[in-house]
Formats: sequence, C-alpha cells, structure tokens
Amino acid sequence: MNTPKRLIEVDEQTAIALEERAAERGLSVLDLVAEMMALATSMGALSSDDIAELDRRWVAIEAGEPTTPHNSVVQWLRSWGPPTFKSSLDR
Repeated sequence: MNTPKRLIEVDEQTAIALEERAAERGLSVLDLVAEMMALATSMGALSSDDIAELDRRWVAIEAGEPTTPHNSVVQWLRSWGPPTFKSSLDR
C-alpha cells in the first residue's frame, strides 16, 4: 500500500530520541510514531487535572523524591491472585 507521507520537522534532540526508541523496538520511526498516536487516541482524553497531576509527579521524581524500587513492585505484583494461581512465566 502506498500511503501518502508528510514531512514534519522536530528538533535534533527529539529526532535522536525517536530514532533510538524506534531502534530499541525494531521499528521504523514512522511505525513508532503511528503506534504512539494509536495508543494516545485509544486511551481516551485525560482531563487537564490528570495531566497536571502527572506533571507534578514527574517533577517530584526528577527532583529526587523517592520512588518504589522495581523489586518491590515485582513482589507486590506476584502477590496478586489466589494461592493456586500460576503466572504464565511459571507454567
């Protein structure tokens, strides 16, 4: 399929970030951006209060506010489900 394309300009730092992220995922930049847009539009609209709260939390993290360590999150997630539950990793 020959889909029309448009050239969109971004700053150097954004271009590098997109290229690196696409390479990590084995995608072209075009496919990565399309995937990002599909995800953004499928999640529904966030309210301005939700966005402000996410921004506030990110600023706190960048300022060094403590976060929950990865291993603690993994332990917590593994505790979900009944005792007989087996994750797909344990099957």
